[in-house]
Amino acid sequence: MRLYRHSALLLFALLAACSRSSDSQNTGSVGDAKYKAEITRTTLGIPHIKAANFGGMGYGYGYAFAEDNLCVMYDDFLTIRGERSKYIGPDGSYSIRAASTTTDNLSSDFFWKLMATDAVVENLRVKALPELREATSGFAAGFNRYIREINAGKHPGRHAACRSEPYMREITDADMYRRYFRLSVIASSTVFSAGIGSAQPPSLTNPAGPVLSTPDLLEAFGQTPDALAFFKSDRPFGSNMYGIGKDGSATGVPMIFGNPHFPWSGTERLYIAHATIPGQLDIMGASLYGVPAVLIGFNDKLAWSHTVSTAYRFSLYQLIINPLNPTQYMYDGAFRDMTPVPLTVEVKQTDGSVKPLERTLYRTHYGPMVGLKLNLAGQSVNALPWTNAVGFTMRDANAENDRLINQFAKWDQAKSLTEFKQLQKDILGVPWVNTVAGGPGEKVYYADITVVPHVTNAQRATCDAIPLSAVFNQLVPGVPLLDGSRSTCEWGTDADAPAPGIFGARNLPSIERDDYVTNCNDSYWLVNAKAKIEGYSTIIGPERTARSLRTRLCLLQAERRIAGTDGRAGKKFTFDQLKEITLSSQLHSVELARSTVLNTLCPIGFALGSAGPVNIAEACAVLTAWDGRANLDSRGAHLWREFWTRVISAPGGLPVNPLASAIWTQPFSASDPVNTPNGLNVLLPTVELALADAVTAVKAAGFALDAPFGEVQHSGVNGADIPIFGGTGAEGAFTVVSPAVKNITKTGYDIVYGNSYIQAVTWDKKGVIAEGFITYSQSTDPANPHFNDFTKEYSAKRWHKFPFKAADVKADKISQITISE
Repeated sequence: MRLYRHSALLLFALLAACSRSSDSQNTGSVGDAKYKAEITRTTLGIPHIKAANFGGMGYGYGYAFAEDNLCVMYDDFLTIRGERSKYIGPDGSYSIRAASTTTDNLSSDFFWKLMATDAVVENLRVKALPELREATSGFAAGFNRYIREINAGKHPGRHAACRSEPYMREITDADMYRRYFRLSVIASSTVFSAGIGSAQPPSLTNPAGPVLSTPDLLEAFGQTPDALAFFKSDRPFGSNMYGIGKDGSATGVPMIFGNPHFPWSGTERLYIAHATIPGQLDIMGASLYGVPAVLIGFNDKLAWSHTVSTAYRFSLYQLIINPLNPTQYMYDGAFRDMTPVPLTVEVKQTDGSVKPLERTLYRTHYGPMVGLKLNLAGQSVNALPWTNAVGFTMRDANAENDRLINQFAKWDQAKSLTEFKQLQKDILGVPWVNTVAGGPGEKVYYADITVVPHVTNAQRATCDAIPLSAVFNQLVPGVPLLDGSRSTCEWGTDADAPAPGIFGARNLPSIERDDYVTNCNDSYWLVNAKAKIEGYSTIIGPERTARSLRTRLCLLQAERRIAGTDGRAGKKFTFDQLKEITLSSQLHSVELARSTVLNTLCPIGFALGSAGPVNIAEACAVLTAWDGRANLDSRGAHLWREFWTRVISAPGGLPVNPLASAIWTQPFSASDPVNTPNGLNVLLPTVELALADAVTAVKAAGFALDAPFGEVQHSGVNGADIPIFGGTGAEGAFTVVSPAVKNITKTGYDIVYGNSYIQAVTWDKKGVIAEGFITYSQSTDPANPHFNDFTKEYSAKRWHKFPFKAADVKADKISQITISE
């Protein structure tokens, strides 16, 4: 009897151990498991997660995601905990590429400890929907399961960059909510992270720099072009999208195209997943790393996408500082105390030991004190200095936004486009992106119904802080720099706003159409060539201003296809035509300027370059024969890019005010914004200089002027042997890439930014039809089989059908596991 009992117990123990295995045949324990998920991988590594509840869905998502992207994600967790100095050292830096900012480790640590506090985390947790809390805890549990397996020596060879690091410990739910907060403020506080994390009051040991004059400020910004790069119109961080309505669709069924232009490295990459909870959830699409909710996606009822909006999510406030106490500021005639925030960061020493470093940062009732370091004549200067007379602080609407992930959690469960639209207005949690959406039987929809500070044009007329606001209005029009000494300059609140300090949906732009809507990162003003949206506050975006070349091409492609004037068969969009057009690598600058170059500069035979006359005869022959696109077999695309980049970089090329652009002979007209400005001004000596120097640069880099573009441009993150098609936004490309270095090098163009997740979606009687790519592939681990397989498919323009129906998932299955705990 005892022997039988002992054997039974041993057998039970062995079975239990097996149930915890991560082998591919594991079916997991069934009984009272807290989390359980089935993960089916289909071609190119897409995980389809099926679970009975949101906790299980998050669990499967977290595990699958960790398999693919453990090290990159953990680097971000270190950052938002404020632990970079502890494990890596204070002298390194961390780049948030999507925000165009790089911060030293020490300032980064202090910034995140100041901003992503325990109180912020707890508020996000409390405000989260119950299903989101479950999914968040499940994601952490699934991510941790994989960490335990790595720490136990499993998955040999995988994640070599981090698997042996001392920081590789399990994450908490708080890490997840910090990640959500980090994504909320990417278009606001994060841009100023270095200046916030290092802001200190003036003292004998920390004397304040001078308040710069307007000319010095403009010169300093010119010498520091990346200082406010995120807020400029030619930023790499952007997107394209179309909503093709029934009148623009050959089938009469809407189509949605989405194409974010995000970094190809770091945690602002996108990850494709499909989540199913029978009877509750069935959604597929892409999420930013670390988010167990689809942020751009589709199902049988609707599809949507996003582009980065022109609206500003913060305002700067100029303070009058008490000259006797620099931690006090004037407010309505009396001095107020700033709130000191003592912080401690652990710092790794050269001998490997760790010591604490203390720094006190300060907050006003608006938000943190802030600085902005620039270069001026070789010296570092502060454009927003904290002196004994003046200081600067900021209020960030998205730092107060506790509805962001709730917005997407509810959208993922929406049963119709009508419900989707109402959820956007009611929750109003979208942080910094425009939305295009559509579904069977409904109009296509555009909205910039997002979190925007309630700063009206009338308020700015009396509250702009003179004279510095004039500088910002020249460099980044729309950014409010307000007088912080008066309560009348506080943000207002709309009656229909879900939180204080922001506009409600009725004062935010939206439109519905039966032909099409589009957005390619310009403002809401022109999302359809025939319908202008006007009358909104300038903090949301500019109206009656020139559109980028990319936006103009976005509009022209739609207009020409629906009219049948683009040389393709028929009128209106077929699904295949939508796919072909969006990857066609057209360049609108070529349409506007090539013939002028060929007809006026080329007959001379020579052009004056920086080093003297240059024979341009061969270059002109190449540009004449070139197909005018940036496809892999295009010959001349790199020569044109070098020319055009120089044209628009020269004085007068792309001034802040496009109306005054010297490169065009026909100025911008608000009555014809799709076709103006136009007519390249070849009388400008900088145009001739640009052509000559482009020829010199291409030859110096070692490339033939007529080299196939596929020999020149390639992936800069997962294999230089993978050629990449596409042009830059500045060239007027719809199919967008952004190289690591603007001009050509001896390795050509290394692409580190641009088209990322791509989806083309429509519907038929059987349900949704969706195809697309993840351009840089699903995994950041070189040892992962899905490190660059999708990139190769993208390079070949082989659209991948996203398996959504259960039968399609089964037919495309490459692996399946069930995990539980």
